[in-house]
Amino acid sequence: MTVLASGSKGNSTVIASSKTRVLVDAGLSCRELLKRMAAAGEDPEKLDAILITHEHVDHVAGLAVLARRLKIPVFFTESTHRAWIRMLTPRTTMTYAKWLEHLQKEKEARAAAAASDSGAVEDSALNEVGSIAAGAAVDDPMGEESGEVEVEPAVKKKADPTYLPAVEYFHSGAHFSIGDIEIMPFTIPHDAADPCGFVFEAAGIRMAMATDLGYMPANVKAALKNIDVMLLESNHDLEMLRDGPYPWSVKQRVLSRVGHLSNDATAAFLSDDYDGKASWIVLGHLSESNNAPELARLAAEQALGGRPSLLGNRVVLAAQEAPIDSILM
Repeated sequence: MTVLASGSKGNSTVIASSKTRVLVDAGLSCRELLKRMAAAGEDPEKLDAILITHEHVDHVAGLAVLARRLKIPVFFTESTHRAWIRMLTPRTTMTYAKWLEHLQKEKEARAAAAASDSGAVEDSALNEVGSIAAGAAVDDPMGEESGEVEVEPAVKKKADPTYLPAVEYFHSGAHFSIGDIEIMPFTIPHDAADPCGFVFEAAGIRMAMATDLGYMPANVKAALKNIDVMLLESNHDLEMLRDGPYPWSVKQRVLSRVGHLSNDATAAFLSDDYDGKASWIVLGHLSESNNAPELARLAAEQALGGRPSLLGNRVVLAAQEAPIDSILM
């Protein structure tokens, strides 16, 4: 496991066996990801695939450019892929009255086109309708209540920002494999379309990633059994978050059951539910505004220290600004 970056500004990790290399998330620019891989001694040309946990920008910022450059497949859940496409598709807004006006113009244009023998009338009328006349999609059929209607642009782009060399779908709870790495995705509670954590297994070694989750449900606790290397979220210190610079609405989102794990929540898992099997525990997705590495480490080590059998577990902090040393098993 090589964590290239972990935090609210971007996340990316390389999971590798002796035969297969998978990049989990691509939350930095393509250029920065290549730079981080070089610094960590990882050859991007040896990557076999990119695997995406969820569609938030700090996990997909460099995805399309990197996948196209390396010509490798991207693995999503179908819902995550669709959410990513929607995120990259520009949308415009118009009033409901304006939308009705465009519909009327489109109707008149089609009637004129049908009545024309030469087709010239059709071209003229369609030009009046503009780019929105063809293929406009209405998201709010009751737009008269909100006063606005969102429509998809009909102008064709010169380059499709959502183009990927290949896309593969997986389903949470169903095993699949990339090369010789067996992967079990599990659902996590987060405010995304279909967010997942993962357990990876190759040559008898098991590694897990569980970040971006608001709490530790039973299925996540079960997934994190018999793990050799575990990347676990320790996002914020509760007091720092409550006293910090974020707007109250953002604080509520982070604290919610679809937000992020606090140091205390992670410590509670390590103290009460963790089976103690991991040789390495990597604390990740630390907030730069609402946490301090020393606080995250202290909370985890105190939780482990309360159980003498866990004192052999090594705690490592993943960083936002630079890759950590590769963890080898």
